[in-house]
Amino acid sequence: MAYKDLQDFLKLLEKKGELKRIAAPLAPYLEIAEVTDRVSKAVGPALLFEKPKDARFPVLTNMYGSYPRMHLALECDDLDALGRRIDAVLEMEKPEGLIDKLKLLPKLAKMAGIFPKTVSTGRCQDVVLTGDAVDLSILPVLTTWPGDAGPFITLPVVITKDPVTGKRNVGMYRMQVYDKNTTGMHWHRHKGGAHHHALSKKSGERLPVAVALGPDPACTYAATAPLPDDIDEFLFAGFLRQAPVELVRCKTVDLEVPASSQFVLEGYVEPGELRWEGPFGDHTGYYSLADDYPVFHVTALTHRSDAIYPATLVGPPPMEDSYIGKATERLFLPLIKKQLPEVVDMSLPLEGVFHNFCFVSIDKRYPGHTRKIMYAIWGLGQMMFTKFIVVVDANVNVHNTAEVLWRLGNNVDPRRDVVIVDGPLDVLDHAAPLPCYGGKMGIDATKKGPEDGHMRDWPDSLTMSADVKARIDALWGELGL
Repeated sequence: MAYKDLQDFLKLLEKKGELKRIAAPLAPYLEIAEVTDRVSKAVGPALLFEKPKDARFPVLTNMYGSYPRMHLALECDDLDALGRRIDAVLEMEKPEGLIDKLKLLPKLAKMAGIFPKTVSTGRCQDVVLTGDAVDLSILPVLTTWPGDAGPFITLPVVITKDPVTGKRNVGMYRMQVYDKNTTGMHWHRHKGGAHHHALSKKSGERLPVAVALGPDPACTYAATAPLPDDIDEFLFAGFLRQAPVELVRCKTVDLEVPASSQFVLEGYVEPGELRWEGPFGDHTGYYSLADDYPVFHVTALTHRSDAIYPATLVGPPPMEDSYIGKATERLFLPLIKKQLPEVVDMSLPLEGVFHNFCFVSIDKRYPGHTRKIMYAIWGLGQMMFTKFIVVVDANVNVHNTAEVLWRLGNNVDPRRDVVIVDGPLDVLDHAAPLPCYGGKMGIDATKKGPEDGHMRDWPDSLTMSADVKARIDALWGELGL
């Protein structure tokens, strides 16, 4: 059964021992972050700070900070199986005959109940503050690192519509709180929200924006997912939760938000208005550099009467966002394999913070195959930001970083097996000589032969004989080890 709201999800976490309540009056300024950081590094539970210092609302952190909680959030036992379910729906083709049409009926029936629907009222509007009554200081927004420019909203579900087509985009972008009714809007130029902003600048009209804080877990995850432009994020959330996302119309802007959200910020971004934003302690483990970003003006603040403020802490991995990223890796791998069927498996290791490393194993078949894979991955949506791609043979476990590094050290001739190209990089990459643009490296760590220009013999890997392994397996319990 789909969670009706965040509170419903927290009840399950508590029942399963995955939630810890903190009664101590810790401050939203640095103290809650320090506790969360220590618990995140230990892969500890979700944390509900019941009485933050000088705050009206509880604070929730580390909600997604483990594989078991990601499974619970997305209501699945196995992320790979959920990825295959996504692929099965997306691969549906137009049926040719009666039998094919009948075979599609079960899938279509399941799809019928996942489309978002608009309802007349929602708990997110228990309390409605507009005009001069808007005051963002009632939110216990965290300041997470000493060098941060201020408090940042870190788990916002940001909703806009294309000014031309009216198509909705849902994304997640950090928001620095400037004062009682304005924040920054950290729209990266490659993302959907930034595209809508660019279109509004061309027309010279304000862009309406709504920000939902704390809808059900699937909605929050969907805002982070690298979906194609023509797939609605709330439809995707409905697919994940196998129930429609209920939306309610905003009070001051022509947008819809999840009705169960804890808080909703409504407002607009003026075309061309920028303000200095940052620095911010980011998931790279460094402070992202300050720069000019659009300004979000809040015209209404609505919330549930029992609202909980959700936040995520980012910093040196592993952190909560690491598990969100790994979920995305597993859910979208089947789609990548559909385009590149020679791909066996893929890993975006935690240390690479999503965009620095990609380890991929392939069924290598011909000269230049590894380079074909590298170039193809750099052409796949947000995979274009990947700085280092390491390609290994099909038998290598890409989720074992030590094994990948061992193969890389032994199988690579730097002059022959390394490719350097230029292209787009993540805006947070401070090593690049230019913002969002720089060099990338592809490394062929596969076994080489004459077709690769390697004219020497390639040695066999060390492997114990199967009969000896079987004998020792049988004796293992008697060895006292």
